[in-house]
Amino acid sequence: MSKTRILAKATLIAAGAALLITPAISFAKGGHQGPRASFETLDADGNGEVTMTEMQAAGFARFAAADANGDGFLSADEITQKDSERAAKRVARMIEKRDANGDGQLSLEEMQPDEERVAKRFARVDADGNGTISQEEFDAMKKHRQSARHKRASE
Repeated sequence: MSKTRILAKATLIAAGAALLITPAISFAKGGHQGPRASFETLDADGNGEVTMTEMQAAGFARFAAADANGDGFLSADEITQKDSERAAKRVARMIEKRDANGDGQLSLEEMQPDEERVAKRFARVDADGNGTISQEEFDAMKKHRQSARHKRASE
């Protein structure tokens, strides 16, 4: 086997592992990086346990699916295409959920968030309950969000 072929194979294995491990760890921790894999999908042999080999196989499959030209590498275009596909699916779900009149478009009214939910969020930030959000309350909210993101990322 040539050095180039060995290097390409090692690169493919390393890239596949990286693509697998990062989302798998994030998924296991409740993160939202990449598509969510179900336990059943990862448990390829259906024995009720996911092995490292099964996780690696899922990562390799994900890499292969993104590698549109089959060259063993992911170009910026191939990565962008996968991101675009996921974005298109999210947009389709959003339109399906919010398009009250079924015209395939969202009006300003259809885009409005649930008022009760917004009021609850506002009340959480408005620590002193005076009906407004001060700079201090806003900064506290940002700090809380950053802390929560950091905690989720490090778990």
